Amino acid sequence: MVDDHGVHDEVNRDLLAGHLEDGEFFWLDLYRPATEELALLADAFHFHPLALEDVDHFGQRPKVEPFGDHALIVAYGANEDRDELVEVHCFFSESFLVTVRRDSCPPFDELRRRATVDTAPPARGVRLLHLVLDALTDSFFPGLSALDDRIDELEDAILQRPDDAQVQLLFRLKRRLVSWRKIVTPQRDMLARLTNGAVDLPGMTEDTERYFRDVYDHLIRISDLIDSYRDLLSGAMDVYLSTVSNRMNEIVKRLTIVATIFMPLTFIGGFFGMNFPWMIGSVQGFWPFFWLAGVLQVVVLVGMIVWFRRQRWI
Repeated sequence: MVDDHGVHDEVNRDLLAGHLEDGEFFWLDLYRPATEELALLADAFHFHPLALEDVDHFGQRPKVEPFGDHALIVAYGANEDRDELVEVHCFFSESFLVTVRRDSCPPFDELRRRATVDTAPPARGVRLLHLVLDALTDSFFPGLSALDDRIDELEDAILQRPDDAQVQLLFRLKRRLVSWRKIVTPQRDMLARLTNGAVDLPGMTEDTERYFRDVYDHLIRISDLIDSYRDLLSGAMDVYLSTVSNRMNEIVKRLTIVATIFMPLTFIGGFFGMNFPWMIGSVQGFWPFFWLAGVLQVVVLVGMIVWFRRQRWI
């Protein structure tokens, strides 16, 4: 817990009760809370049972729900190192901010570290809530930047030598974008509610709304980037299918040319190899047969190659 007096590593019910009674603002960050710590939320803060139920069951949709003197805000960030989404539950009132999370998020952790080093909250009230939401939102950008680079590399690899591994990577990236899209869209709508006055948060003024509107703009940009990358991946899939189809057509074309070239050669060899002497009676002996059949095959072969080249088939 961080307040104006510093950092408190040990938090108990009496300490929380004293802060709540004095009305002194503090930030309590619970990382992978135990059952006893969750029970402390119910005993000390008297949060609404529905809000506590959401804390017990992570995987909630981004949302903001007012409960009288406090509000529950569920927001998400991204952990690029682990390639996963980070869900954070924020209980906010005019005297406290309680964040509950089960996973780490580098920008959020940096905000928490700054608060610990400075031995005071980096901001108070609704401004601290803005910093938390801004840190979670900005955590998507490094992952999107890395994704952009991977898509460029994937497109180059597909054009050079397409294979099945590229298709697997393509679908894996597409699934990640779909999962991010399912989070970013409702989170953007949630920020819209905070900026248009649909939810009355303690301490929210016209000036502080501008800060939340900046977070909302970031979410719009993230949403647009996700849509753009999804289109790029769809285009990469089309390029892959087109490249594979062209390569297959080229292989079939070459096999067809080879088969076509050998068709007349096979006919000549079969004709002169028949067991009917009266059909080729004028050709007697090995060398006459060799020169007649061999020269004829070479002439046919060269003629067909010349014709194929004129037709631009080879």
